Amino acid sequence: MTDSAQRKGKVCLAYSGGLDTSCILKWLINQGYDVICFLADCGQEEDFKAAEQKALKVGAKKVYIEDIKKEFVEEFCWPAIQCNANYETLYLLGTSLARPPIARAQIKVAQKEGCFAVSHGCTGKGNDQVRFELAFKALQPDIKVIAPWRDSAFLEKFAGGRNSLLEYASQQGIPVTSTKSKPWSMDENLAHCSYEAGILEDPNTTPPADMWKLTVDPKEAPDKEELFTVEFKKGIPSKLQYTEDGKSKTVTDAVDILTAANTIGRRNGVGRIDIVENRFIGIKSRGCYETPGLTLLHLSHLDLEGLTMDREVRSLRDAHVTLPYGRALYNGHYFSPQREYLHASIVASQKDVNGTVRCAAYKGSFRVLGRWSETSRLYDMEESSMDDIGDFDPAAAGGFIDVEAIRLKKYGRGKMESGEGLV
Repeated sequence: MTDSAQRKGKVCLAYSGGLDTSCILKWLINQGYDVICFLADCGQEEDFKAAEQKALKVGAKKVYIEDIKKEFVEEFCWPAIQCNANYETLYLLGTSLARPPIARAQIKVAQKEGCFAVSHGCTGKGNDQVRFELAFKALQPDIKVIAPWRDSAFLEKFAGGRNSLLEYASQQGIPVTSTKSKPWSMDENLAHCSYEAGILEDPNTTPPADMWKLTVDPKEAPDKEELFTVEFKKGIPSKLQYTEDGKSKTVTDAVDILTAANTIGRRNGVGRIDIVENRFIGIKSRGCYETPGLTLLHLSHLDLEGLTMDREVRSLRDAHVTLPYGRALYNGHYFSPQREYLHASIVASQKDVNGTVRCAAYKGSFRVLGRWSETSRLYDMEESSMDDIGDFDPAAAGGFIDVEAIRLKKYGRGKMESGEGLV
């Protein structure tokens, strides 16, 4: 071990209490760094006290456990709901959404403690190294980043993977939980839980039933629909009403809304997906995700937009905001000028998205039972009725069709003249 007179300075390590980051903690200490451990509470089911005690036993100078659930939901999950953010259609970005607030909280701790560097346990093949480090560089441009899984000496020492880590832990007196390692990696927060690597690297391997941590198997979910309503103000969930133990419940706090939505989604098996995605660094990756509450809120918001949003505004938002915003989150560009611009566009697009959606969850599925808005005037029952003409003149539709047909008639004639008739 390096003598204290030769210490290299303070490093703030993103610590989980697991085998990897515990070995990284000891390795950094043995390299001559004074290590401040940082844990973010973003809603994952974790024994933070045990992790704190373990870090101190291994040799951390201090341990910070920062509760970031409120900012995670209000600043990151809600804008994603507002613009229907996704990556490659199905992934609702649960991991990507959590990385910016975690990075920001870690930098705050590093600055408070006077750390010259931050460190993490991300692998050299994944997206998270990019997300964290781009955030670090934007938040504190002069910060140094120590990434052990890209360090040649560290990689050589732990070339045997988990076995090498276990051997090092034994040599260094690092407490190791005796439970058998699961053949996949997991990451959890209030929005979702992700599973990848190990046996899941074969895209044709069906995930075992006991892998899914959050949701009940849809086949085992209750045989009766669970009803609930979600109210939105400017596209943001503002109230959720549901029934618990036979009693009507209403929640309005942001964290409480997502937590209640999770409860409904989990017990009804909603929000499981299994996909192969394109990582930012250019590698394809198989990932399984459980996103119960966010899925329910995402789908109910999407429905309300049909009632309350102007057609052209929605079209522009879908094409020029939703997809770029999802890419910005996925690729680690949250703290960027384009994300700021996109966020301003999200707010502008959602000013009229006010109303309530009546919903049902059942055996892994979601459906809308009805929706209404007290403020939107875009939908007119009389105007839409097939039984009541109202102020709409059906004869006007003929002229509309004639104008729309000008271009298509020319297209059809051109096809006929070239011998490529459409019939």
